[in-house]
Amino acid sequence: MEIKLLIAIRFFFKRQFVCCFFLLFFINTYSQTSTIKEKKANDSLNNTQKDIADLLRKGFLKKNIGKADTTLRQKGKLYPSIFPAAGYTLHTKFLGSISANGAFYVDDPDKVNLSVINLSVTYTQNRQFYLPIISNIWTKKNKYNFLGKWVYFNYRELTYGLGGHTELMKAIPLNYNYILIQETALKNIRPDFFVGIGYNLDYHWDIKEIIPADSMTDFKYYGFTNNSSSSAITLSILYDNRRNPINPPKGHYVNIVYRSNLKQIGSDQNWQSMLFDFRRYYKISDSNNNVLALWSYNWITLSGNPPYLDLPSTMWDTYVNQGRGYIQSRFKGKKLLALESEYRFTLTHNGLLGAVVFANVQSVSDWPSGGFNVFWPGVGAGIRMKANKHSNTNISIDYGIGRGGSGGIFANLGEVF
Repeated sequence: MEIKLLIAIRFFFKRQFVCCFFLLFFINTYSQTSTIKEKKANDSLNNTQKDIADLLRKGFLKKNIGKADTTLRQKGKLYPSIFPAAGYTLHTKFLGSISANGAFYVDDPDKVNLSVINLSVTYTQNRQFYLPIISNIWTKKNKYNFLGKWVYFNYRELTYGLGGHTELMKAIPLNYNYILIQETALKNIRPDFFVGIGYNLDYHWDIKEIIPADSMTDFKYYGFTNNSSSSAITLSILYDNRRNPINPPKGHYVNIVYRSNLKQIGSDQNWQSMLFDFRRYYKISDSNNNVLALWSYNWITLSGNPPYLDLPSTMWDTYVNQGRGYIQSRFKGKKLLALESEYRFTLTHNGLLGAVVFANVQSVSDWPSGGFNVFWPGVGAGIRMKANKHSNTNISIDYGIGRGGSGGIFANLGEVF
């Protein structure tokens, strides 16, 4: 039975490359049947909804906080959210962080998607410092979409080696500094359908494995260096009919990115990769805000040998969320395949509290064979609290568990995907 299941899963992944183009055509055609009336129904704010600010006004801070903001979606109005947090994981030990986002519409909310800028600062007991700035900006009538990510890491992480047969207890500490830059400009060519070009840079320096000098690791076998640079031109295809990327009530998201790293523009070596990011959101009923969300995240090295720290790896997606239940960098290989599903439901009629249950599975290719031989599932549940009802931003706190004793708490400002 297990052999048949593995064969079926492999068959599915092998066909994704071909099917994605048919999927793009289908959802683009299907989406054009949606009306402005439906868009308003999806995104309009229910006056009965409450968020944390409403709770504070009603409680002990009501004398110090002004009147409740009952304004519905407005062009040019900023909807900020902030989330201070403390926590503990095996990867970081104790940590403190502050996450914030600002959401706004540059045009009539019924004619443009919600733009979002995310910023967070994290410092941990392991002396890890993490500062990302992530932007998703839509121009008037969605003619252009500008995507950006700038991150500075001063990092200590655990590396487990290459492939799907690595063990949690055989981790090796790894220190490095890291700057990541990603900028993409996309142009609308059909409703909700975009093509674009961008630039990516991954630069690591002061890389050190905390092991005896004569020890051999997968990093050394693969090709250890004290610094590495991957400089690339990217070509992107995007389909996105979600009006609110922070917390979509329904819709499709398809992002396909071809990345070509070239020595001519500063890369240490030539190598190419593809990213396939597919998401689908189903609103269960018009009488509630419950949503079934599906995510397929696939990161494939096409040719060449990326630097070890630039290989596809767990939780190195844009928002560091893929693979809840496993520590960041837990699995690493030249190819990564991942599926995730999540059911989101409300606990209170006013939308202040909600919850989720989720399940996922991932696999990385073994090295040097390149085969997919082990699949790692994860499951979990989480609580949601409304941080801003106008942008529909939730504070998300999840607990996930995986195989082999893996597990942890995962916190976000906004939904995981």
